[in-house]
Amino acid sequence: MRSNLVITFCFLLFFSCSTPEARRPVSQKTGTITAEIIEENKKLNELENQKIQRLISLDSTRIYQTSLKGFWYVYTTKITESNSLPKKGNIVTIQYDILDLNGNIIYDKAFLGLKKYVVDKEDFIPGLQDGIKLMKIGETITFVIPSYRAFGVSGDGNKIGINQSIQSTVSLINIE
Repeated sequence: MRSNLVITFCFLLFFSCSTPEARRPVSQKTGTITAEIIEENKKLNELENQKIQRLISLDSTRIYQTSLKGFWYVYTTKITESNSLPKKGNIVTIQYDILDLNGNIIYDKAFLGLKKYVVDKEDFIPGLQDGIKLMKIGETITFVIPSYRAFGVSGDGNKIGINQSIQSTVSLINIE
């Protein structure tokens, strides 16, 4: 009996001192899910660009410019004098609205009111963050912004849906 106890103790001691082995996953995933998501996003992006191009082509009275930052814009009021542009850290006062691509008002200027915004230091609509830096005091510009430069896949949680492109007319009132 004592010898069985000694053998069991030695057996347990031997196997309890062995190093643990890493467990392997039951199934290994490949990058196909990521590739599928990328393809879906490319299709969504192309669809949004087609809608925006259709909007621009229907507005034959104005000439839209393309930004390197991924949005389109057209001047309503353009200042030709060489005034300064907003820079990082400046506090700007703007008035703006938000519409869908069909021209339906989502948020009007009265609802949004005047907004003071610290350039590149505050969370704001990414397309407008870059667009404001193109403006001089007194200018009014209409920006057409695809969803990935607007509210993206989350929307605003209220009136702006997921993956919704917007247009916004912004007036720059002051730069501090």
